[in-house]
Amino acid sequence: MPESGPFGSVRGVCSNAHPYRDITLPFHGRFVKLVTNEQVVEVVEFETTDPALRGEMTITIALADADGGTDVLAVHDGLPRGLPTADNEAGWRSSLAKLAALIEAG
Repeated sequence: MPESGPFGSVRGVCSNAHPYRDITLPFHGRFVKLVTNEQVVEVVEFETTDPALRGEMTITIALADADGGTDVLAVHDGLPRGLPTADNEAGWRSSLAKLAALIEAG
């Protein structure tokens, strides 16, 4: 059953060894929707003075049963114009691979 409201907050740091510069972007956000075992919706914002990276992003994460695991689909709305889509996708792929390795290690 869908539930909505604020469910808590999140803080973190996106780090990336970029070919031309190291990128470290702290961010904060809040969870706005949780559907048990199906969906998480969060609204996040980078903590930066760079206008190209400012503004809220809504991230909708859908979960689905898969053979021997779970499929994860993350859709971003409002990605800042200063964050290339390819960099964002690479960051998510890296994060999900690290999460899978952590879970598999027990």
